[in-house]
Amino acid sequence: MTSTSTQSATLVAATVGTGLMAGLYFAFDISVMPGLGRGDDHTYVTAMRNINEAIDNGLFGLLFLGAFLATGVAAAQQQRGGRLDTARWGWLAFALYGLSLAVTAVVNIPLNNQLAKAGSDLSAARSRFGGRWTSGNVVRTVACTAALAALGRALTLHGRGSAA
Repeated sequence: MTSTSTQSATLVAATVGTGLMAGLYFAFDISVMPGLGRGDDHTYVTAMRNINEAIDNGLFGLLFLGAFLATGVAAAQQQRGGRLDTARWGWLAFALYGLSLAVTAVVNIPLNNQLAKAGSDLSAARSRFGGRWTSGNVVRTVACTAALAALGRALTLHGRGSAA
């Protein structure tokens, strides 16, 4: 059986990681994409290409997948520890974060790859990319924020020592 302090640490790590990811997605929703939308096609496409290249790094990858894995581990630890209510909230968070990963894999990454390979018609590249990418990101934001709320509830129950 995993110690309570290890369970707490894993749950906190999952919560912090998920919060950081929700914040990143939200920042794109409220500032990055609207800001880029005010620019011309060249600026928009160049900036998004640069952002996509810059974010493809080990630290982002660790956070992106680490939050998901930590959430699954935290839920499993709670379940093994007999904290079933806490575990249910953890599994809900795991599923919601998983949805954000699925949207990233099915929508955002393919669009990023298409944008990277787009030719000289930047207007066409932007029109194929912008609306779909932004819509996918809104789904990621909502899913990740809901996962964060579920982890918040799991933390509360864990702190109370809920075993039912």
